[in-house]
Amino acid sequence: MLQRVAASDTPASYLMQTRPDAPVHFFAPSALDARLAEFRKGFVGDVTYAVKANPSDRVLAGLWAGGLSGFDVASPAEMESVSRLCGHGVLMHYNNPVRSRSEIAAAMGHGVRSWSVDDAGELEKLLAAGIDPRHEVSVRFRLDVEGGFYNFGEKFGATPDQAVELLRRVSSAGLRPALTFHVGTQCCRPEAYARYVAVAAEIATRADVRIGRLNVGGGFPSARNGGAPDYEAFFAVINAAVASAFPIRPALLCEPGRALVADSFAYAVRIKSLREGRVYLNDGIYGGLSEFPSMQMPTFEVITADGTLRAGLMQARIAFGPTCDSIDKLPDPLNLPSDTEEGDWLLFRSMGAYLTGVTTRFNGYGRCETVTVARL
Repeated sequence: MLQRVAASDTPASYLMQTRPDAPVHFFAPSALDARLAEFRKGFVGDVTYAVKANPSDRVLAGLWAGGLSGFDVASPAEMESVSRLCGHGVLMHYNNPVRSRSEIAAAMGHGVRSWSVDDAGELEKLLAAGIDPRHEVSVRFRLDVEGGFYNFGEKFGATPDQAVELLRRVSSAGLRPALTFHVGTQCCRPEAYARYVAVAAEIATRADVRIGRLNVGGGFPSARNGGAPDYEAFFAVINAAVASAFPIRPALLCEPGRALVADSFAYAVRIKSLREGRVYLNDGIYGGLSEFPSMQMPTFEVITADGTLRAGLMQARIAFGPTCDSIDKLPDPLNLPSDTEEGDWLLFRSMGAYLTGVTTRFNGYGRCETVTVARL
């Protein structure tokens, strides 16, 4: 993506001055700095960043400069980006629990010393690779706990019974035992974390293993519905649950992705055509709106060519993206002001996560400029 520092203070003023025809990804570094500071102040433990959420150089470098503890990486390519920007030896947690043997070797070359496993075979791969006994290995477990927007446990995580045996094997191998979980993305129920923490303590007790660290994962929500998340409530619940469940408190770690980066970006797409009951946009599900079929649509506003907001009565319109594929369609109609016109922009809020790195170039679309603004 092209990147530019705007002379404008806000997305609306930039759109009015430049009238771009391609989508624009707006980035407010001050919002990213503030969110990281909020996590570092409120979470009693190490705060790391899940690189997959937004792997752009400016985000990674900005978080590192702001005092981030380390990075959750899922591939050698992410390790290369982190090492390039932050220096070799930066703390990386390789918490994608399914790895090829060549990926393990690459991670060792990047100095990774923190891993997760959810299967005995994956632990054996690490042992066969000869990882250092001083390395931390976190056993990832799953529960049927509602809270996230969709269930991460369908793909990853051992059952509690399996986790007990895995934790014993990690400890007996002389590695540093830990536990980890992920409640699911966009989790709006702090009590989901409390349930996972309680089961983590039960697993450690049954395995008769003292864990050095508990990684509570990501899942913290962004403001997709327009309301600022109450992170203090999440931190308080997690802290109280750990104090109650563990007789000897383990060190804590979290690895938010969406929560750190989403609300520091907005995304403007332009209306290409209006028809009866329909609207055609210059981006869709093959591009920056790829999450819309699986996630709650974020709040948005309609901006005119002169930078003002449309304010007519709302009318529902079926929304299509720009490609020639008929499934390039948003799952829910867009409620647009009745005075909306061709050439207006839709400015979606909370769009910093899972847009960079996911956008395709299908049909020649997908070009996107990232513009820095003072505020969103």
